[in-house]
Amino acid sequence: MLVSAATMAQTASLTYPTTRKTDQTDTYHGTTVPDPYRWLEDDRSAETGEWVKAQNKVTFDYLAQIPYRKQLQDRLEKVFNYPKYSAPSRKGEWFYFSKNDGLQNQSVLYRQKGLDGKPEVVIDPNKLSADGTTRLTTFSLSKNGDYAVVGTSKGGSDWNEFRVMKLADKSYFPETIEWVKFSGGAWQGDGFYYSRYPKPEGSALAAKNENHQVFFHKIGTPQSADRLVFEDPKNGQRFHYVGTSDDEKFAFLNVSDRGKGLDGNALYFMELGKPGATFQPIVAEITNFEYGLIDNVGNDFLISTNADAPNSKVMRYSPATKKWTTIIPEKPEPLTSSSMAGGKLFIEYAKDVTSRAYVYDANGKLENEINLPGIGTASGFGGERDDKFVFYTFTSFTFPPTIYHYDIASKKSSVFRQPEVDFKPADYETKQVFYTSKDGTKIPMFITYRKGAKMDGTNPTILYGYGGFNVSLPPTFSSFLIPFLEQGGVYAQANLRGGSEYGEAWHKQGMKLQKQNVFDDFIAAAEYLIKEKYTSPAKLAVRGGSNGGLLVGAVMNQRPDLFRVAIPQVGVMDMLRFHKFTIGWNWIADYGSADNADEFKALYAYSPLHNLKPGQPYPATLITTADHDDRVVPAHSFKYAATLQEVYKGPNPVLIRIDTNSGHGASNTKKNIEQTADIYSFILWNMGVSTLKEMASR
Repeated sequence: MLVSAATMAQTASLTYPTTRKTDQTDTYHGTTVPDPYRWLEDDRSAETGEWVKAQNKVTFDYLAQIPYRKQLQDRLEKVFNYPKYSAPSRKGEWFYFSKNDGLQNQSVLYRQKGLDGKPEVVIDPNKLSADGTTRLTTFSLSKNGDYAVVGTSKGGSDWNEFRVMKLADKSYFPETIEWVKFSGGAWQGDGFYYSRYPKPEGSALAAKNENHQVFFHKIGTPQSADRLVFEDPKNGQRFHYVGTSDDEKFAFLNVSDRGKGLDGNALYFMELGKPGATFQPIVAEITNFEYGLIDNVGNDFLISTNADAPNSKVMRYSPATKKWTTIIPEKPEPLTSSSMAGGKLFIEYAKDVTSRAYVYDANGKLENEINLPGIGTASGFGGERDDKFVFYTFTSFTFPPTIYHYDIASKKSSVFRQPEVDFKPADYETKQVFYTSKDGTKIPMFITYRKGAKMDGTNPTILYGYGGFNVSLPPTFSSFLIPFLEQGGVYAQANLRGGSEYGEAWHKQGMKLQKQNVFDDFIAAAEYLIKEKYTSPAKLAVRGGSNGGLLVGAVMNQRPDLFRVAIPQVGVMDMLRFHKFTIGWNWIADYGSADNADEFKALYAYSPLHNLKPGQPYPATLITTADHDDRVVPAHSFKYAATLQEVYKGPNPVLIRIDTNSGHGASNTKKNIEQTADIYSFILWNMGVSTLKEMASR
């Protein structure tokens, strides 16, 4: 009671900055919608800058009063401070991998000759900026391994700069390639294909991105000399990506048009080295079917697709005859990844959101299942055509990411590299449950907690979800969960519709006019956790980022009584204007658009910003965003925070934490740790936790 009283007194003393209101309104299909905080969309204005400073002062003054904030940050640093490696990839005699010593802001790229060679630094992004917020985003080696496209981004932005490195001495060619976004580097001879946008007009972090163009850059020449390979200005909201085959016989053009609400893609090929060659269609029309190139086998192409197969299949396409042949039919489980190495196809499926991996020959004949270490998530398996072995990584909630060496001939896996974390996995357990949503659909959920925990409704619990864009939430390890679990916390991860957990059918049940299913699934997850006494409304927090931030905002409006704390992070909060910024139009395929009358009605009914109402018992809320988020622009969170502070007059805090020089995700390790410590502090403090339990140690 004393703690609760202290928390309420602290909250009562909060004075939020005054946010100027205007008379701005818009009319959608006969409905007038006010937008009084429209001015906060201007990220370059001095007034917005002052508003950000004032909001951050209130937020950080509040967080500074939580007595164990520094204690949590120290523990997060300790559990995160272990060497983290990526699986190696081979190019000729060299093996490339990244490593973070523990608390480095960015992972360092290394290479070594052979698996027993001495590692040498190729790129250390920590030296690229004083605050460690410049990231290595692309490292694409030429087919002979002599050169690499090196992409970097600053401050968490999606904008990239490309340079070309000579691997012999790790020096750079003089040119810099600018305004690159959503692109790799696909090599052909002494140059590479890449995708970029024209230089934006106005704010580079908020202006709409249109006319995604493909260029070919010849190394050692200025960007102004790059050859335009493909563009489609009449369809400015299309994405265009080019890849090349390992033997450099073919280039492949992938085209999508999600701005028109289409979830699939078209696919073209070009025969390289053939005079006058142009892109020829494999699939000419964009529909809601996806086509992903795996590799070429001679002059034929192996392609994964969900065309007439919601769980996906693998097909072989002959450009000579234009004939399609299914070589790996659709299964009851969704196909989650496909790659080729050593002349073999490595195919992964998800069974109830956990990995199964198989090896096929190039004709689709099953050779064997790979025996994974347990129930969890596997990734990797790709490689070169002449590889004798491949690497994969396996993880689960209580299984730190471990790299395995898989020998193709013997079909055996062995541990290649295992991390040492300040954590005792045997002290914790994860169970998978299936609960019933509002319409009767069974939804899976993973629940992790310390063994022996009493299920009496008193456990601090975080319920996490996403539910969209065909994205699955499989079981993976995060050392950042450890400090919360050590406090008797329960972590629940719900596999909502809208994701890919059960294939395209599962995705479609959470799209557009069906989006309410996602919120119903999340609400039902909270009700299950309360019913089964894992927690209670007074001890339950909901958390999600991006589309998951939208999720948290929507369920806060629909069932504020269920949650004590809400953490909407970098959320899509204005469902009527999201498509007017950067690449927001890309989300129309999942959300629909306010330009469509029926879709407007659905969007307006759940839009977090537009459904905030006076008199609701909103939970303690910590909104997070960042000044360099050019994917979900911070205006979403700015307008949402201003509106919630305006309409809610209850005792719970409504704060917004606006990171600087950071983007859609934390731009370095230090910022990630600080933000996580603030989130945990806010959650536990508002659940009435006055002091922390002793932190565990190995």
